[in-house]
Order: sequence, then C-alpha cells, then structure tokens
Amino acid sequence: MTLQKAEEKKILIELLELKKDILKMIYLAQSGHPGGSLSCVNILYILYNKIIRINRKNPQWHDRDMLILSKGHAAPALYAVLSNIGFIGRDELFTLRKFGSKLQGHPVKNKDLGIEISTGSLGMGLSIGVGCALAAKLDKNENKYIYVILGDGELNEGAIWEAAMSASHYKLDNLIAIVDRNGLQSDGSTEEIMALEPLAEKWKAFGWEVMEIDGENLDEMIQNLNKAKKIIKKPKVIISYYIKGADVSFMEHTQKYHGRPPNKEEYETAIREIEEIKKNIIRGI
Repeated sequence: MTLQKAEEKKILIELLELKKDILKMIYLAQSGHPGGSLSCVNILYILYNKIIRINRKNPQWHDRDMLILSKGHAAPALYAVLSNIGFIGRDELFTLRKFGSKLQGHPVKNKDLGIEISTGSLGMGLSIGVGCALAAKLDKNENKYIYVILGDGELNEGAIWEAAMSASHYKLDNLIAIVDRNGLQSDGSTEEIMALEPLAEKWKAFGWEVMEIDGENLDEMIQNLNKAKKIIKKPKVIISYYIKGADVSFMEHTQKYHGRPPNKEEYETAIREIEEIKKNIIRGI
C-alpha cells in the first residue's frame, strides 16, 4: 500500500494536530512526558488507522487486535490517538492527570476507552504481550494480533529479553513489537547509559524477524507492519528510528523534556512552530 499525496498530506496535518493536543494536555497538567510522546504518536496513529482490527461500537469485541503501550509514560500520545478515532471525548483529553480523571499519567486499563492494559512499570509490556499472544493461540484465534510499543531505554530491562526469548520459543507470529528508537532516555543517550547497539542483531539472535524503518516515513511504516503480519512461525519487531520531541525545535534531540512539561512561553512557542509546519504542508512546501 502506498499513500496518495492527498491522503498523506491529510495524515501529516492530523498528526500535527495530535501533537498540539499532546502538548496542551501536558501543559495544562504541568506534568507528563512530551519527548517520548511526540516520538511515538506516528506509530500509534498508523496502527489504529491502518492496521489494527477493532470495533469502535464494541470495544470489548472478542476477536479484536490488542495494543499494549509498554512505554506507558507516553500515555498522552495514546490518549490523543484514541480521541482521534472516537474512543475518548476530546474535552476529556484535557483532564490528564487530574484527580478523578480516567486519563492518568500512565494508562489505566479501561477497555471501553480502548486501553487494554495498565502499564507504566517499564519492562513489563512485552511479557504481557507474550501472554496475550499465547492465549490467542490457545483459543485458536488465528486473526488476532498483539502489538507492543517499547521504548528504547526500556530495553535496559532484563524482563524484556526474557519475554523475547519465550516469544521465540513459542513461535508467536501473532506478536509484533515496535521499538520507538529515539536514542534518548530519562538520563541521557541510550548508548552512553547502557549501549543497545547492535540492536537489530540482538533481536535476531533471540529468534525474531527484524525490520528497521524511518519513523517519519508513513508509507514505510505501513508496508512493514503489513509485511510483519504475513511472516509466520516467529515473532516480529520493527525498530522505528525517529526524533525525541519531534517537530518542536527546542525539544528535539534532548532528554531535557523526557519528563518535563513546557512552561507557558515554551508551550506557546511549540504551538507556533507546529502551526508553521502545518502551513508549509498545506502550501506544499
């Protein structure tokens, strides 16, 4: 599948609007993780709009695909996309982290809102995904896929590699992991804190089919996700290379905004920058 220019432009504009919503949520809450939310929103958008089988009228449909946001601190990106597809009211987005809100700083299981699993403790999501994928196999539900979004800093956790080993052992070809490879974690560069490279070779050594993509290239993302579904007898991982804090100049390529909300001036600057990018897309620049 190749996106037509008009559709690609529409998606790019929608993604920029989602980034504005992410920033507004975090700014109003004065708490949250903008950097990693901005680097994985493309993945979430494409999954929910082009790949995942769900029923918006019946969120608990037995045969639905499942998405597990293992890097749970990127919850604002998940909430923004779930709002975009009609699971969460837009006004509710801006209750993020408020007392009594259904939208806390990390996802809290609520199937009616499309939130499959409570996450936040890094390293656990892939193990949960393995269990869900194995359960689908035991149920003989051959059309059900489990998608797990991992942070690259999260790969420091040993539980990730235990889960990777078991997924390969059980030949869980209904399990697709996506690594948000933005190169930064809370305290700095992933390579300085606990080197991951050669990352693709590590996954291959654990028996996974590995694909590497440019996280900004939506066509490449769609094609590889569809390709992953066709590969049998082994789990699949897509390593998506993208920029932490993407599309906000002062948030890009820095861990400073890993878990730091923007102040008023920063928020207003960020929104202006995103609006300028949007205008250029509309103009065809």
